[in-house]
Amino acid sequence: MNKIIKTWSNMSLILRILIGLIIGAVLGFLFPQASWISLFGDIFVGALKAIAPVLVFVLVISSLSRANSGIGKKFRTVIILYMLSTFLAAIVAVFASFLFPVTLKLTETAVTDTAPEGISEVLYSLLNNIVANPVEALVNANYIGILTWAVIFGLALKRYASDSTKRVLNDISDAVSLAVRWVISLAPFGILGLIFQSVSANGLGIFTDYGKLLCLLVGCMLAVALIVDPLIAGICLHRNPYPLVLRCFKESGLTAFFTRSSAANIPINMSLCEKLGLDKDLYSVSIPLGATINMDGAAITITVMTMAAAHTVGTAVDIPTAIILSILSALAACGASGVAGGSLLLIPMACSLFGIGNDIAMQVVGVGFIVSVVQDSFETAINSSGDVLFAATAEYREWIKNGREVKF
Repeated sequence: MNKIIKTWSNMSLILRILIGLIIGAVLGFLFPQASWISLFGDIFVGALKAIAPVLVFVLVISSLSRANSGIGKKFRTVIILYMLSTFLAAIVAVFASFLFPVTLKLTETAVTDTAPEGISEVLYSLLNNIVANPVEALVNANYIGILTWAVIFGLALKRYASDSTKRVLNDISDAVSLAVRWVISLAPFGILGLIFQSVSANGLGIFTDYGKLLCLLVGCMLAVALIVDPLIAGICLHRNPYPLVLRCFKESGLTAFFTRSSAANIPINMSLCEKLGLDKDLYSVSIPLGATINMDGAAITITVMTMAAAHTVGTAVDIPTAIILSILSALAACGASGVAGGSLLLIPMACSLFGIGNDIAMQVVGVGFIVSVVQDSFETAINSSGDVLFAATAEYREWIKNGREVKF
């Protein structure tokens, strides 16, 4: 038994995850009624979601209290890359929807009536989240609020805290990071439970009823992830970005695909940033921020579903209006929560741009929930892997300027 455990522990985490994935898929096909297997996935995702707010809060405070003055320039670059990528993702979705128009089979009833009614409501919600009570922000995993208060506390401690206090904060940060590594080591069992849950509950029927819509959504996401984002990174780095892109997919996108939560994947991404040798002061802030504003997949989902609604009801869409939709989708995507299905409730807001009523728009949301088992997995995978990609791009760009060797 000790030999088996040692062999298992010496395997790379990715290989162990792939083993868990295969076993989970086989069990899902052979024993779909063994629902207790999905408990492994629920526990893993729950543990990630529980530790992520604490990790972000502690790491940001510790990093900023010790941060050097050069961090600001790299951080600005990260934000620009996040926003540019999200906007270009919406543009890709618009033109793909023109080239391959899709109409929907709308249901009879709406799914919910809690969707925001306009971009002002989304922005108002974001501003409220910024000034939320810090304890409530931690409890509710409100990452905008967590980041805001962590930055305030971190800057205050940088100015007034003694060196011994800063060392204590660093020790606490290291302890939380170690706890995260323990949780991540359970990923193979978590993925086993998650893939079992997906296979046993959904099968392949979803591809037959909404295949064309899924192909358009997934095609746009893959185009952004494999062409647009690497192009941005390549222009910034002046070298082949694909080794970095593929590593981000392998070590971040894979787990994000199954957890379907950018927030839950924050600990995974921070661990990957550490492996890439990135500055902890940078990625401790940029990764949780990316889970909030780097939303390529969400922008694609909002845009494609809105264009499909317009095609379904026969609304003509011109190029200028489509560009406005891209801007609106990019801004709205930043307000999408970092959990499964967060982008779907923003579809009615985008539909209002074309005068599509809330009754029709909410039926489109219903279709979105039907395909979300596939759509949301791909969406989260490209969002989360992009967080690491652009955090690394911003830092490696400075390394290259300073003549420092970069190895992906």
